[in-house]
Amino acid sequence: MVVTETLEKHQECLKRQREAVKYRLKKLAARQSEITKKSSVIRESIIRKYQEIQAVLDEDLRITLSHLEMEERAAASALDGLMERNCSLIQEIEQDLARLTVALDQTNTEPDAKSFFANPERQDIETVHRVMDLLKRTDPSSVSLDDAKAEQILSLANNMLLLICSQTPLIQTLIKSYSSEVCLDPETAHPKLIISHQGDSATYTDTWQRLQDLPGRFDTTLNVISSQGFSSGRHYWEIDVTGKTYWELGVTYPTIPRKGTTEDCWLGRGDESWCVEFFDGEYTAWHGGVPHQLPFTKRFRRIGVLCSFPAGVVTFLEADKMTPLYSFCAGTFSDCLHLAMCPGHDHNGTNAKPIVICNAPSPAADLRRVAPRKSF
Repeated sequence: MVVTETLEKHQECLKRQREAVKYRLKKLAARQSEITKKSSVIRESIIRKYQEIQAVLDEDLRITLSHLEMEERAAASALDGLMERNCSLIQEIEQDLARLTVALDQTNTEPDAKSFFANPERQDIETVHRVMDLLKRTDPSSVSLDDAKAEQILSLANNMLLLICSQTPLIQTLIKSYSSEVCLDPETAHPKLIISHQGDSATYTDTWQRLQDLPGRFDTTLNVISSQGFSSGRHYWEIDVTGKTYWELGVTYPTIPRKGTTEDCWLGRGDESWCVEFFDGEYTAWHGGVPHQLPFTKRFRRIGVLCSFPAGVVTFLEADKMTPLYSFCAGTFSDCLHLAMCPGHDHNGTNAKPIVICNAPSPAADLRRVAPRKSF
């Protein structure tokens, strides 16, 4: 009897737990649907705005071209009128020449012809005056487009282009507004990494430096993390990887393992960090030890790292054109995040260049703003 009651209670407990998990699953599905719908609404709104911008530009182009075409038609019409006047005078001269030819060919000139050619000198003078007057009145240079106006239109169009270029890509303006200054913490750097005085670069050296074996120092992986940690807001960093053949970049919790040969010490191999790796011409995104091969082969010059606490997202970008490489969604970050990097071995000189933070504080910056490090 006791055993039966115990089993029944256990059964009821399992049923309640099952219902709780089912309810959570239902909530997760609803949330997924909500996010998909919300994302669709945002996407459609953005598309409409771009379409409105395009419509405004198309209408402005139509009006501008209409003005130019109207001026062109007016100038062409004026030139048509001038050409008609020239053609009329040519016809009159041709008629006179024809009549004169007939008169010269006939021995007995008709009375009207004799009258017409009675005073040829005076008629020559009149003809010359008529031609000169016509040539003066029909000077081609008297008809022209408003070149100064056209230059002003081009200048205004160029200014508009510069304005648009200064605002696009829009995502670049937005993401760069999240830029946060960080400097690398030399007390976390592997002994084979040289950290610059400004804390903005890490360079591999084949010499094992005699450094204090601190609890927070990586002793196997060639890693270093930032002094500053962030626990709210949005933060963006750009890292220059020009000329390098191997590197790892990402963000990490301060709890990432730092000692020994465990794989969790590598960026992205454990649950404490997220990274993108470039090795042997291939890009791979890592988190929790799971690799995600990326469809890129170009050797990028700068890599952007964006972390958003409100969305729980870590995004990696090609910084020059803001091309997204990969995004991880953690949901909610459980700790503060530090920028982390590994410049890699020099690979016989092919990977000797440093890895450089582009928005690190200047040497004169007050480094006392550095957030206190957690104890390890």
